[in-house]
Amino acid sequence: MKIVDVCAFYTPTGGGVRTYIDRKLAAGPAAGHDVTIIAPGATNGVEQRGPGAKIVWLQGPLFPIDRNYRYFADEVALHAAITAEAPDILEASSPWRSASMVARWPGSAPRSLFMHADPLAAFAYRWFEGLASPAVVDKGFDWYWRHLLRLDQHFDMVVSACDSLTDRLAAGGLRRVVTNPMGIDPDVFSAGLRDEALRRRLLHQCELGPDATLLLGVGRHAPEKRWRMIVEAVMSAAYHRPIGLVIVGSGRDSGKIRRTIGGNPHIHLADRTSDRAEMARFMASADALIHGSESETFCLVAAEARASGLHLITPDRGAAADHARQSGGTIFASGDATSAADAIGRFVDARAAGTLPVPPATPVRTMDDHFAALFASFEALRQPKLKRAA
Repeated sequence: MKIVDVCAFYTPTGGGVRTYIDRKLAAGPAAGHDVTIIAPGATNGVEQRGPGAKIVWLQGPLFPIDRNYRYFADEVALHAAITAEAPDILEASSPWRSASMVARWPGSAPRSLFMHADPLAAFAYRWFEGLASPAVVDKGFDWYWRHLLRLDQHFDMVVSACDSLTDRLAAGGLRRVVTNPMGIDPDVFSAGLRDEALRRRLLHQCELGPDATLLLGVGRHAPEKRWRMIVEAVMSAAYHRPIGLVIVGSGRDSGKIRRTIGGNPHIHLADRTSDRAEMARFMASADALIHGSESETFCLVAAEARASGLHLITPDRGAAADHARQSGGTIFASGDATSAADAIGRFVDARAAGTLPVPPATPVRTMDDHFAALFASFEALRQPKLKRAA
């Protein structure tokens, strides 16, 4: 099966989408499929990733809001690239303009839209919090829901990676939504990788001793990740408790985050790493993962933290909350630094008293599970077409 994924969010400096696509480029050929990613780049070109796996780069302008990304500006060129690949299955990995371009491609291949992004949760709900509820914001952004409903008419399947997003899409009127959670890389993340010496070093970077609590944050330094709110919450919770916070990542908000930290020695910013083994040791050696964004559509970092044996402290909306609820984590009100500080305090106090709930012994889904289900759903979409051809 030839799978072509038009992925506007793919970039070498990206986060979760880059990790996912790189994994797909390995999983597809391993399952006997040919996978081509079409992505916007600085120049036109083809990057071969091995037998049956490649990236076709189409020159596109920089995205003005986040210059780590580019976008498709030439629909004719995109359609020509898709036609040249002759897909059996055509995917779109963004709900925006590129999905409309894919919908207008004149070929007959079945189409799947993967909701890698939840724009209202990432932007609009955050912009208007304190002024309007998500339900009221949805009414104000009715044009977005009308756009999704039009896409729903042109795509044979809309893939959501978490129940909370599936529920919102279905409530908004989409009829072809299926839930297929993503997962972690098998045999990479494990609680058995805990390294007490590494934990002591990380706490030492936070100018704290080994009796302190070590919180870990992982993700891009972008407004929707809410790192400044997390920093404020940690500083508040640490007023009467020894708490260190290490945030692994980088991005355009780094300067603002540093100014919020304001020289606090107990909060340390660490450069992002693409070394998965190193990240797995970081995960296993902390005491909890703290996450601020309620706009995640799967929250890969939360799944990796669960596999690493970490307690989760998350907002009460979005995919991170799904992971926390499934693993007995601690929840706070989305976007509320006071509530987040209270959640941190509850976790630290319960950990010190030995009263943290034991997480349920449920296995964390792997990416192999996800791709097996995804490829099976693609085969099911192809069957009516194959029968007609016969």
